[in-house]
Amino acid sequence: MNEMEFAYLRDLLHRRSGLSIGVDKRYLVESRLAAVCRQNGIGSLSDLTRLLRAGNEALAVAVVEAMTTNETLFFRDAAPFRQVREVMLPHLMTARGSDRTLRIWCAAASSGQEPYSLAMMLDDMAGQLGGWTIEIIATDLSEDILARARAGIYSQFEVQRGLPIQSLIRHFTQHGERWHLNERIRRMVSFRQHNLVNPKPGTGPLGRFDIIFCRNVLIYFDLPTRSRVLDMLARQLRPDGYLCLGSAETVMGVSNAFTVDRENRGLYRPASSDGMAAAGTGQSGLREPAQPARAHAPPPALSLVGAHQGRP
Repeated sequence: MNEMEFAYLRDLLHRRSGLSIGVDKRYLVESRLAAVCRQNGIGSLSDLTRLLRAGNEALAVAVVEAMTTNETLFFRDAAPFRQVREVMLPHLMTARGSDRTLRIWCAAASSGQEPYSLAMMLDDMAGQLGGWTIEIIATDLSEDILARARAGIYSQFEVQRGLPIQSLIRHFTQHGERWHLNERIRRMVSFRQHNLVNPKPGTGPLGRFDIIFCRNVLIYFDLPTRSRVLDMLARQLRPDGYLCLGSAETVMGVSNAFTVDRENRGLYRPASSDGMAAAGTGQSGLREPAQPARAHAPPPALSLVGAHQGRP
């Protein structure tokens, strides 16, 4: 692969996925795309580039998916999940007490560990969330990785990475060397293909959300792309909602659409003054959600809207 071919591949990846590949990553591009060549019976990377220039869409999709990083694990970094329980849900349950509905978007779902971690946590909290409808939408660029996520089947290595033993016992069943996530949890999450940088024409709207997880994605984009993605996320977050980024990511110096939640590292709020004034920031203004009028009556069931009954 010569310099012009490498430059073409870098540009294609940036246009289609937002990935910013440095010139020092040539070895990575060559090693990953060599596998694409083998899988498709293509003799060389130069031949692959020629076919891409000719408009081979299937190969373009395969190239982007080969270069997408899908590193993930269950309950990755404890803080965001603790913040959902202790910060986000108490505030949002007070703010949404009239319609008792919440929407969560995992914007880079990969093989499903992040949205399933949220689903398991919410399922464990069902006693506190009686009568609430919570919808979890999980999206990713790659259809192949989404197929893996929907199946909910993980190796011993994967379930050992971050998953508490209590969750493994409660929510998984072992089949040989694989662990199958229980159908109840799988049905809590609706998986959809979605490109954060270059949405596919004709894809249905995702709507607006109360919580958006977009973690460990922006680090792969250049500054203009990060800014564009953050502005898009701001439009899809409700005025008093929460954005959760990865520990190495920030909105500072990138976008004016969000402000930092000073009391909760890694959380960001929409910058609109009306939304912030209504919601407050951090934990200081939180109140406990209202208790049922009849304390002795059994609480209504938690409804988790997922793949079987997802709304547009």
